[in-house]
Amino acid sequence: MSHRSKGAAIGIDLGTTYSCAGVWFYKKNRVEIIPNEQGNKITPSFISFNDSELLVGEGAKNQIARNPTNTVFDVKRLIGSRFTDPQVQKDMKSWPFKVIEGPSEKPIVVVEFNGEEKKYAPEELSAMVLKKMKEAAEEFIGTEVTDAVITVPAYFNNMQREATKEAGVIAGLNVLRLINEPTAAAIAHGVDHMEDKDWVKEKNVLVFDLGGGTFDVSLLRVVNTGSIDVKAVGGDTHLGGEDFDMTLVNHCVKEFEKKHSEDISGNPRALARLKVACEKAKRDLSSTTLASIEVDCLYKGIDFSTKISRAKFEELNSGFFEKCVDIVVKCLNDGKMDVKEVDEVVVVGGSSRIPKVQRMLEDFFNRKVLSKDMNGDEAVAFGAAILAEKLSGNDNNDSVNRDLMLLDVIPLSLGIAVDNACNGEKDIMCVVIPRNTCIPTSVKKIFYSVVNKTKVRIDVFQGESMNVKNNILLRQFSLHNLTLCPNGNSELEVCFSIDANGILQVSAEETSTGNRKSITIAKT
Repeated sequence: MSHRSKGAAIGIDLGTTYSCAGVWFYKKNRVEIIPNEQGNKITPSFISFNDSELLVGEGAKNQIARNPTNTVFDVKRLIGSRFTDPQVQKDMKSWPFKVIEGPSEKPIVVVEFNGEEKKYAPEELSAMVLKKMKEAAEEFIGTEVTDAVITVPAYFNNMQREATKEAGVIAGLNVLRLINEPTAAAIAHGVDHMEDKDWVKEKNVLVFDLGGGTFDVSLLRVVNTGSIDVKAVGGDTHLGGEDFDMTLVNHCVKEFEKKHSEDISGNPRALARLKVACEKAKRDLSSTTLASIEVDCLYKGIDFSTKISRAKFEELNSGFFEKCVDIVVKCLNDGKMDVKEVDEVVVVGGSSRIPKVQRMLEDFFNRKVLSKDMNGDEAVAFGAAILAEKLSGNDNNDSVNRDLMLLDVIPLSLGIAVDNACNGEKDIMCVVIPRNTCIPTSVKKIFYSVVNKTKVRIDVFQGESMNVKNNILLRQFSLHNLTLCPNGNSELEVCFSIDANGILQVSAEETSTGNRKSITIAKT
């Protein structure tokens, strides 16, 4: 074990279904993935509440079948979202726990704990998982953990990023950096191969990261000196293993109703037990062509048993798999790169083990052999741990760590509408920073207020639609006491600045007077 005079820095992959943490041991010159109290390298991102205790991790996941309404999972799909988001409303239909609307449209999870009703924001629940990872790390390292790099999906928007950072702070961590998950995997891959004799000076690498709840793809230029330049990112924050599980669950619900004329879709306990069996079958189908789904006394004393073939599983999820390839195509187009120019395709994330996914990816890249040498569950935490060590300021002599340089990008365009008018165009988002722009960055643009108004409201949006109604409203702020020009307008200089975490600061200044207002779109 390594002991340090200062608090240690760790990398945490905060996953939808499983989380993982790593630490750089400078005396051994390598990353160690941190085991939990059961000795496992990955920890379920589950929290369970009962009459006597709060459980996090494996103990919580084991409660899902007998305490479904008070066992919370998929929090990553809630964090930084609004209760009214269509995807949240859709997800709520499959969750056994209760979600209500809180202040500012924030989704709030309601559970019963110690005989009382308790309400928790997604940040608080994610903080419980992060704290569990922090405690496991402290036990493993033998010293206090103060700092962390936390990974997020590349396609997380600004609200989701700031909420994740807040969760880290609630957990007692100094969040050194938020880093995109596929970028972290690229760091791990690069460090793992930089000493290979056949490693060329530069490579174009596509990282395909299909996890339990999110899907990301990143196109990167990796240099053997330690430079990683992200060219483009794409993804879907609601696409992953959980969706594949639910297609199996829905299939089984229909089969149960067909066989026994009983509808179990409204029974949380039955659905939770069925989901556990379907998840196991999904995993089995990665190594066999036929799997069993069996649940004793599933509903009203009726046993349920069926078999699912790999072909049927692929058919049920074909839409999801095709969507993955579509996102790869879009990422390549955004990065202005042809399939033939990609030197290596790295697959990570537990769901990337699905044979059909790998076949489709190999076919798309003209039978290119996929790079699967890293542990798909650990690669993201591995890369985050390397970055955490670099950012922590701990003194070590490792040249790879010292030379590591990241050039990341923003996943979604950022822009404004001024009083619902953008230089005269109503309900149009004027893009200030386009998607896939390298960060950190700062961009200034000139806009004009509505005629004969001495006050303007500036709405800050994120998204790809020209119509603001289809994008994410991040924040609003107003500039007062404007001085009107002869034409009745006021000239405004709007500045967008994004830091290395992807957190945004926006300012607006009246050019003629210096009247200025700024906001940081972050909670920490």
